[in-house]
Amino acid sequence: MKIKVTLTKSPIGYSKAQHKVLQALGLGKVGSSTVHEDSPNILGMIHKCMHLVTVEQVQ
Repeated sequence: MKIKVTLTKSPIGYSKAQHKVLQALGLGKVGSSTVHEDSPNILGMIHKCMHLVTVEQVQ
């Protein structure tokens, strides 16, 4: 299954680790989104910055 991750809040003011996680997910500007496979690595990265992104399932 695939998931779509969208950056909904600016990471300014949050830790550099969260900035790097967002960069690794391929999210740059607010409103940008990427589609990833539903793997434990990706889910862990999303959990790290859940307050900045929204997640939805894609077919």
